[in-house]
Amino acid sequence: MTTSETSRYVRLRVELVLEIDDSEALTGGALERIAADDSMPDEERAHAESAVREDEAEAIAYLVDPFDLVSEVPGVELAQASWSSEQIEYDPDAEDWDPDEEDGDYDDDDEADDGDAGRP
Repeated sequence: MTTSETSRYVRLRVELVLEIDDSEALTGGALERIAADDSMPDEERAHAESAVREDEAEAIAYLVDPFDLVSEVPGVELAQASWSSEQIEYDPDAEDWDPDEEDGDYDDDDEADDGDAGRP
């Protein structure tokens, strides 16, 4: 690709740390989203519901959609997305926590082409 072709694409990296203050609401919302997905096969639905009940990070992965973040941005179309969620230890006062610092372990090969990363 030439520079003019590749300059049309922008990678947006966003890292969020969410505090869960209502686990039941989170899990319930994810279960509602799963139930409303008419295209999900029953076997996959059962697995998804089980995962969401066991892990709040899985519930978040079912509720957060990168398309929603950019769907109303004028002049752009989402070309590819990948995302994941995990439970972490978080201390905003810790010296090693610097949201502006590159963590260095991001690998372009980790991106999923199907936009479904983070979901079972």
